[in-house]
Amino acid sequence: MLHIPLLRAGQPYQSLSTIEVLNSQTGEPMAVMSQANRGLISRDMLSKSDHKRVLDQFTVADLIQISQTAGQHFMQAELSIGQQLQSPNDYIAQLSASTGVPKTLCRQNMNKIATVLNHVDDVLGGLTRGLDLSILDKGWGQQHGRMLGYLCCADSLGGILPSNSAGVHSLWAPSIALKVPLVLKPGSTEPWSPYRIAQAFIKAGCPPEAFSLYPTSHDGATEILLRADRSVLYGSESTVAPWRSDPRVQIHGTGWSKILVGEDALTNWEQYLEMMVTSVAENSGRSCINTSSIWAPAQGQQIAEAVASQLSQIQALPLHHPEARLSAFSDPKIACRLADMIEGYLKIPGALDISSQLFGVESVVETDGYTFLMPKVIYCSDPSHPLANTEFLFPFVSVVEVSQSKILNLIGSTLVASVLTEDRAWITDLLHSPDIERLNLGAIPTNHISWDQPHEGNLFDLLYRQRAMQADRRVATT
Repeated sequence: MLHIPLLRAGQPYQSLSTIEVLNSQTGEPMAVMSQANRGLISRDMLSKSDHKRVLDQFTVADLIQISQTAGQHFMQAELSIGQQLQSPNDYIAQLSASTGVPKTLCRQNMNKIATVLNHVDDVLGGLTRGLDLSILDKGWGQQHGRMLGYLCCADSLGGILPSNSAGVHSLWAPSIALKVPLVLKPGSTEPWSPYRIAQAFIKAGCPPEAFSLYPTSHDGATEILLRADRSVLYGSESTVAPWRSDPRVQIHGTGWSKILVGEDALTNWEQYLEMMVTSVAENSGRSCINTSSIWAPAQGQQIAEAVASQLSQIQALPLHHPEARLSAFSDPKIACRLADMIEGYLKIPGALDISSQLFGVESVVETDGYTFLMPKVIYCSDPSHPLANTEFLFPFVSVVEVSQSKILNLIGSTLVASVLTEDRAWITDLLHSPDIERLNLGAIPTNHISWDQPHEGNLFDLLYRQRAMQADRRVATT
């Protein structure tokens, strides 16, 4: 059986403690993964400054070139995984089998990761707002006639990674071009992407010391967050809540992304139907940037019925099917618990299950040995209903009817808001809303990414800080 070792500063290491990676269809083991204990991680982290110095020997321009080459290897090469070689098709098959994500979506997410690596110079241009990146090599320099100084705040970037969608790994991958080594905890069902990214970088000429991968327990994840100078943390609200006040940790939690419909857009809301459906269902609704609720001042039930009609056409298909758009749950018990939770909330007045009652869509479906939660649309006449502003790991959306004047006071934390309006006064209010992280004005799906503008946080701002800098003429010209 395939054994997936730890990577300790790029070197494979087989631990006595292991965990099985299971096939989401059969429940049978498909790999054994070494586990790192808290003590091993703590001991290895004592060398993080040494690993940073190795990466500092390269210029940012060198590391951009390495990243671009890594992107090509990630897409095309056979790369080591344990003592075996993994082809791109092997990666897609393994990723799909353990996570329940259709192969079509796995390949889309593979392309997302490769796109960021291939265009990391553009990504860094957006993250740094056009900074001359050579300034990071020296720590200071001049741009546009001004003296600039930048200090790297991290010898390592920790990452507590998810299993829900491989595309999220594109958010931490630019760390290498920014000269910061990575210390990563892969998701329990998704070690494939971080491992393959690391091997692609090493094959491209990146120092192995830049990559440490520690499949580990909750205690091990805590150790990474405590010892890494900066970290990115993915997880549910209960997972990320204890770390929200820690400025060293960038949170990637529940998105609660939304579409907001202005009063002026109600006369022709039908023209936005495709955009709404895409925002909800793309990537099987597994991303924090998928729409979880649509807020409209009127015609809420009509909007809900139109969206439900479109989503009801999505079928539960085997993961190898070329038209598969819906992900299975690697643990069927979780799917059943979520379905039961939603059913319980529907007993509270103020919400109507449009998908089930009007279109006969079952909640849980088993196909070809996989368990699926089918797309669901809820119409909420009460904005305080528990289902009005929630998020699940499948295509789920609530359509909430509330007056435009109250929307911004009720939406709460919103990672992405796509707003359908030309009302200048309301746009001004939207621009001043502290609850909206990313604002899309117009018919832009919430899941549409512009890679030079991070949709949550900014990796450069996490890893670097600008400092006041002056130098006399003699020093400045040397």
